[in-house]
Amino acid sequence: MKLLEGKNAIITGASRGIGKGIAEVFANHGANVAFTYSSSVEAAESLEKELTQKGIKAKAYKSNAASFEEAQKLIEDVTKDFSSIDILVNNAGITKDNLLMRMSEEDFDKVIEVNLKSIFNMTKAVQRTMLKQRKGSIVNMSSVVGVKGNAGQANYAASKAGMIGFSKSVALELGSRNIRCNVIAPGFIETEMTDKLDEKTVEGWRKAIPLKRGGNPEDVANACAFLGSDLSAYITGQVLNVDGGMLT
Repeated sequence: MKLLEGKNAIITGASRGIGKGIAEVFANHGANVAFTYSSSVEAAESLEKELTQKGIKAKAYKSNAASFEEAQKLIEDVTKDFSSIDILVNNAGITKDNLLMRMSEEDFDKVIEVNLKSIFNMTKAVQRTMLKQRKGSIVNMSSVVGVKGNAGQANYAASKAGMIGFSKSVALELGSRNIRCNVIAPGFIETEMTDKLDEKTVEGWRKAIPLKRGGNPEDVANACAFLGSDLSAYITGQVLNVDGGMLT
């Protein structure tokens, strides 16, 4: 069963990691995929090709979600190319970890701008299209860190927690127009970024998780597919922890 047959989705920051996993799972479920990347042209082109081979329409857009103007332009372009937008997945994000006493103002501002302001930019831009259609599903990628905090990540935790408050407000504002807004809070997800970490440290993290393993991008992508699909038609304003039981 293809959950997203014929739906058009935008995924930000999809050239690698979790974003790439979401794009692949969406395409497997029959969705046409527009996705953004910031600098990795080669990875984006290769993903576009891979997705197109699955028999759906896919297109990569170089766009910075942290820029209000670029987000507006992106939605215009995607609406032109795909005619409608059924799902928006706000996945683009960065970290600049440090203890508060060592964190620069610049590192705080940058993380808020890329992780939180981008959600405002993209939601504001896509709102008009979804209001016209009188339907849509917005999925925002937070983190368990946004739910419970983490030492050395005050900027990241603030951005991811802010996203939850923003999403709940959007769910209340747009619910009467059949536009839903939900949040996914991934736990420890193993991607090419975590591959660089010390194996012993990673093993320690895995042991502390009730399911005794790190998640993979597909675990998060499957939750996204559910929230983007009509199976979740009566779910809005919720935070779904995809964390192997970390926050249990």
